[in-house]
Amino acid sequence: MGLSGRIARFFLTSQLTPLIALIAALLGLFAILITPREEEPQINVTMANVFIPFPGASAKDVETLVATPAEQVLSQIAGIEHIYSVSKPGMAVLTVQYLVGQDRTQALVRLYDTIQANRDWVSPELGVGEPIIKPLGIDDVPIVTVTLWTRDETRGAYELEQVAHAAEIELKRIAGTREVSTIGGPGRAVRVMMDPDRMAAFGVSAQDIRNALQVSNAAQPSGTLVSNNQEILVQTGTFLAGAEDVRQLVVGVTQGRPVYMNDVTTVVAGPDQPAQYVWHSPGAGGATSSGYGKADNGQIYPAVTLAISKKPGENAVDVAEKVIARVNALHNSVLPEGIETSITRNYGATADDKAKKLIQKLIFATASVVLLVLFAIGKREALIVGAAVLLTLAATLFASWAWGFTLNR
Repeated sequence: MGLSGRIARFFLTSQLTPLIALIAALLGLFAILITPREEEPQINVTMANVFIPFPGASAKDVETLVATPAEQVLSQIAGIEHIYSVSKPGMAVLTVQYLVGQDRTQALVRLYDTIQANRDWVSPELGVGEPIIKPLGIDDVPIVTVTLWTRDETRGAYELEQVAHAAEIELKRIAGTREVSTIGGPGRAVRVMMDPDRMAAFGVSAQDIRNALQVSNAAQPSGTLVSNNQEILVQTGTFLAGAEDVRQLVVGVTQGRPVYMNDVTTVVAGPDQPAQYVWHSPGAGGATSSGYGKADNGQIYPAVTLAISKKPGENAVDVAEKVIARVNALHNSVLPEGIETSITRNYGATADDKAKKLIQKLIFATASVVLLVLFAIGKREALIVGAAVLLTLAATLFASWAWGFTLNR
């Protein structure tokens, strides 16, 4: 009798066998209940955006002087699959995509070292700014997106964006969330509209206004003061907090009296020029905050979208359920009356469906093997094979969870 036969004989007669089988079954059940479920696979898909500012340059100059040389430099890095670049006035954006499986930390270190070692790809006299590297990965994909929209014609994307920013604070408090951001709003800006007639009357130039804004919107450390065995850090300057601060800036002096920004310009705080739009049209079966919506005959409404991603290794099902429950709880408090919400992505639900389908397929495969043995050999043999397969699967699921794997597509 060989080694496998002696092992089988030992466990066939040992009193530990039922106990080991029970432990394996309980560990498998435990693993099924607590193994995190995700939509995205656990693979290293490392990407990074490299932002290179070039103030005052046209898109063509950015492409010729910055983007193209940068592509040539970055193509030297080992493990890179694709490099894309977008050139726009004042900015070059390069997207670096590594081969699947590349170690994330090492890939980003190679990218940073290559950029720093080749800073001479453009002349320093051109005014090209410091490159900014923003890493991206599969965990940056949002698992839940919540679209805020309204049928109220007096509200637009700007008002919805302000509500969304207030909701961000609440959603970031949920355990397991990674990044919460708002997509589609115009953003907030303070616009300074110069009046040429008033500027001429007060003897103020556009350069005076620019200098006043630059000097007043800056702060820097200016040393320390030591008193009574205490050290006090001194900081000079402050940042402009709003439109009223801008209006009170002094831009010049005429006839012995100060000229304020409000004297020569019109300062307005409000929405910025939109760079992106989000529109929403509820369908007949779409889930909204007021239940399943009815079709609005193709009517579209202004909207913004909250995108929520999760931390690596977190259960997408639990995080998504907590996010949706918190959004529902925010109605009539953070989300005022008249603001509707629609769940436009829920990777928690799809991840749960895929995990359940996986378990069902494992059960079906085991049942198929048991039936085959039943018809081919007999009942006793089929029972033994079925128990062995189930216990093996249970132990495998527990080992996968202990090793850090998740259930995903």
